[in-house]
Amino acid sequence: MGLLSDITQYHKQDTRAITPENPTGEKGKAAMLNSELGESRKGRAAIPLKMGVETTLADINGSGIIQHLWMTVRDTTEFGSFILRDLVLRIYWDNEEKPAVESPLGDFFCNGFGERCDVNSLPIVVNPTGGFNSYFEMPFRKHARITIENQHLKDLTSFFYTVNYALEDNLPENIMYFHAQWRRERITTYQKDYKLLDNVQGPGYYIGTYLALTCLERYWWGEGEFKFYFDGDSDFPTITSTGTEDYFGGAWAFHEYDDYGRPRAKNYCTPFLGYPFQSNRDATRDRFETGKLNAVHAFGDDGLPRHGLYRWHLQDPIVFDKELTVTLQQIGNDDVKLFERQDDVASVAYWYTMSPIGISEPLPNRKERLPR
Repeated sequence: MGLLSDITQYHKQDTRAITPENPTGEKGKAAMLNSELGESRKGRAAIPLKMGVETTLADINGSGIIQHLWMTVRDTTEFGSFILRDLVLRIYWDNEEKPAVESPLGDFFCNGFGERCDVNSLPIVVNPTGGFNSYFEMPFRKHARITIENQHLKDLTSFFYTVNYALEDNLPENIMYFHAQWRRERITTYQKDYKLLDNVQGPGYYIGTYLALTCLERYWWGEGEFKFYFDGDSDFPTITSTGTEDYFGGAWAFHEYDDYGRPRAKNYCTPFLGYPFQSNRDATRDRFETGKLNAVHAFGDDGLPRHGLYRWHLQDPIVFDKELTVTLQQIGNDDVKLFERQDDVASVAYWYTMSPIGISEPLPNRKERLPR
């Protein structure tokens, strides 16, 4: 029941929610824990995350649909500004050993680079201050397990979450499983397209892209085309965009001009397309020496330019029957001519397939994920 038109048609489901106060989602078992305020008065709102431990947030038996995820974590200098790349979100379907979803927490919610920004789209919403929401429908036939792994360099005391889902016995035969994969090339290969997905097996729908690009060269970075190779395509794809900003629904380098005629890219958020983040502000880095945390503040406007963009194919899915590969060219424009370029590119690809089988490619380690 995902469309607004469906809300007036009764559909039998058993509505449940998993939280720190009701970690199993059982009926009639919420808000039972006590606090200093008394019996059943906000007993536990968060859980700790041990360093190096993959913690199970939800473990659901039966068939049903995850309808909403909400998560947040303290993102302060005390914990390190790159914590959003240090926490790894995973989702497993139907007792598969490998996750169908594997991504740094921030990037999954369109917050790349280990930094927060607000996002106002249909399936992903990030509200002040760091309230991460997903409305992707995620069906499962036998079992669902959601975990978070703390790969940060210390224990975290407070991680908050809610998993809203519905148990349902009669799922349609053609129901598909949700997948999402994070990838990165710290320096793309000259004249070789970056791969967001590599030979994913169908049948399925490709339904979204998040791009976190750090510029390593001067001038306009967004002339590259997205390419979709599927169902037997070899040398050439069936579908391309006309440029990077065009794929994300913008045009002409997203430029608006000030009173002196100087251009600057304008950010935006819409239900299906968005460019919520751009910055060349240095981030705060935390260094750990002899087991003690020393915060080193390095603020300035001389950082590398970073750009975060999303595109949801919910109204126009890329439908593939056998296999799908998605790539992005690295091409720039210096206002005189096009040129091949190399940048630091990270991405999350989102898709559905008929199979619950997870991702076989290992996630890059923490050091390889650190923003520049």
